Amino acid sequence: MFDFTGKTILVTGGAQGIGKETVRGIVNGGGHAVILDINEQGAKATAQELGGCSVYKMDLSNTENIREVMAKVLADFDRVDGLINVGGVISKVPFQEISDAEWDRTLRINLTGTFTTCSAIYPYFIEKKGGRIVNVSSVAGKIGGGLLGTAAYATSKAGVNGLTKAIAKEGGKYGISCNAVCPSFTMTSMTQSLAEDAEKSAKVIGMIPLGRAAQPEEIAQMILFFASDAASFVNGEIGDCDGGIVLD
Repeated sequence: MFDFTGKTILVTGGAQGIGKETVRGIVNGGGHAVILDINEQGAKATAQELGGCSVYKMDLSNTENIREVMAKVLADFDRVDGLINVGGVISKVPFQEISDAEWDRTLRINLTGTFTTCSAIYPYFIEKKGGRIVNVSSVAGKIGGGLLGTAAYATSKAGVNGLTKAIAKEGGKYGISCNAVCPSFTMTSMTQSLAEDAEKSAKVIGMIPLGRAAQPEEIAQMILFFASDAASFVNGEIGDCDGGIVLD
């Protein structure tokens, strides 16, 4: 649906789920997708299936590795036009049971990992006089979590929302746009445990006015819009793709 002809777009977590459908949209739009994922085998399988992709192994929990891989990618391509941050982890631990290690892991991957990829590409986008960043957040970051993502997850995604707005505000004068997408319950491998729990699944779906979970490609459509030239005057938007949960 969106034109990426001649563009190179980086996608963290592009091996599967929402990330894979985002990669598919870039390739189908005539672009080249660079998959950045710790699951190198899965990323290579996606690249082989879809074509029009490159693969780099990246560990979002390791800031040094992120910066090393980002530097290599930016050196390997004549031009990079966009960064899409999909990669992340779920934390389902109730607040009173969250350990320091669980808290640190969740924020390190979801928030610090997103900060680091954005930070690594920001000077490059300044030099190139523009670029588009899309961060995948969650409705949990707006409503304080839910049955799937609880306090640590909600906090990490609320941080992503704030980071997105800050980058949009500071980067706008350089032609850098930054937007975020907040999905709700989406049928991916990450949410499989919830989908298999009939009682919890029914509770979550009961919160969604559309009365069903999303498919990954539905979330990818909003991501692709923000990443494309169709969103040329959209900046700092925290877009809900949630079936009507938040209604703001």
